[in-house]
Order: sequence, then structure tokens, then C-alpha cells
Amino acid sequence: MSIERELNKRSESKCELCAATENLKVYQVLPTKKGGIDESILACNTCIDQIENPDNVDLNHWRCLNDSMWSEHIPVQVVAWRMLSRLRSAGWPQELLDQMYLDEDTLAWAQATGEGEDDENKVIHRDSNGVILEHGDSVVLIKDLKVKGSSMVAKQGTAVRNIRLDHENAEYIEGKVDGQQIVIITQYVKKI
Repeated sequence: MSIERELNKRSESKCELCAATENLKVYQVLPTKKGGIDESILACNTCIDQIENPDNVDLNHWRCLNDSMWSEHIPVQVVAWRMLSRLRSAGWPQELLDQMYLDEDTLAWAQATGEGEDDENKVIHRDSNGVILEHGDSVVLIKDLKVKGSSMVAKQGTAVRNIRLDHENAEYIEGKVDGQQIVIITQYVKKI
């Protein structure tokens, strides 16, 4: 059964965040390990647009989290926590956050994107041109790089897809080059 069909069944063909019934699609909750239904939600275009574009957020739209934060499905809880954290300065989202409980693994997943951290504490990854890199972005190498601990050389122009960010060091990202997971310094990449 396809992920979309499984999510439609799980959610009764409603957005798992706001319960809208139109323009629904699968939204993968990053960072993913295996993909699939356990790392995805069914969400409407409005919710997805506001999740991905913080400048488009309509605070009142997210009052729906009062209900959806109690979902039994972990990816829904993760997105609810992230949005409440993003909006907590408005007052009522902080009250909902205070009521919410996530186990240790779920909380680590929710925090993996840096949502909820104070801006001054956030580690921001930038490419060689100063463009902000996000988890899951694709980058291209701008020079040949020797890979420590192997004889491999990652060639200039190599695309690295679905990068992961090191949340403790703004200069490091991870990605696969020629099937090998390597750490890359951000000054040697350009976002595609």
C-alpha cells in the first residue's frame, strides 16, 4: 500500500494538523531515517506552506494544534511541537507547549531542525556564498576534496544530496559521495 493511501486511512482523509479536507499531500518530517508512514504526515497546502515558509505564518491558523498536539502519531506530535516552539512568543503556544509531553527520542527528533532554540544559540550553516543550508538540501562541491582516512578524492562539481547538519558545529555537514558518508566543510560547497 502506498504511503499516501496509508496516511489517508490513518487520518480519515483529513490534514493531521488542521483537519482540512482539500489539497492534501504527504509531508515528510525531516530529518528522516527510513522514510515511510512513521516519518510522514498528511497535511494541507496551507499547513505545509506555513511550515516551510515562516514568513507566511498565520498565527490563528495554528490554534488547531490545541487538538492535533494530542495525536497518537509521533510525526504529528513532532510537527506540532516545532510549530508551537516557533510561535511561542505569542503566549498561547507556550501554554500548549508546557502541557505537551514527548519522550526523549521524539523530543530529540523534534529539536533536530533547531526549532525552539533561541536565535542566538542556533547553529547556522552557510555555504561558500553565505546561503543558509538546511537539513535535506542539495549542494555541489566547489573544489576537489581529499577524504581523510581513505584514498578517495571527492571531485569538484559533485552533487551531494540530502545533506545532514552537525548541530554543534556550523562548519560541518554530512552527505554521501560515491556511496560513502563523509563530513564536508561548508566553505567548500555551494547550495544547488
